[in-house]
Amino acid sequence: MSPEALNSLFSLCIGFALAGALTSGFQAIVHRPAGFGLLQEGVAPSTFAAVPFLVFAAPFIIMRNTLRGVQVESRRFEFVMMATVLAGFWSLMSGTFFVMTLRAVGLLV
Repeated sequence: MSPEALNSLFSLCIGFALAGALTSGFQAIVHRPAGFGLLQEGVAPSTFAAVPFLVFAAPFIIMRNTLRGVQVESRRFEFVMMATVLAGFWSLMSGTFFVMTLRAVGLLV
């Protein structure tokens, strides 16, 4: 496996892990699952604070909603595959940003 592919795989895994940790932490504190409905609470400071949270938590929320939709609504394979690719790409980008931030701070070599 090439170093670039290994770096991308690491970023993908970090992105999904970060999304899961953020969503689980939110649910532990607020006692309700995180979702994109956080953006529909009107003009308030909490809505603006939800944007950066959702940027990093979105891959987990997308996959959770997709898997729940498969069980409840019997969604088609094409929709599930499209949502999985979207969540994977989003996770790769957020993981890459997180790894680059850790490198810039000096916590990761």
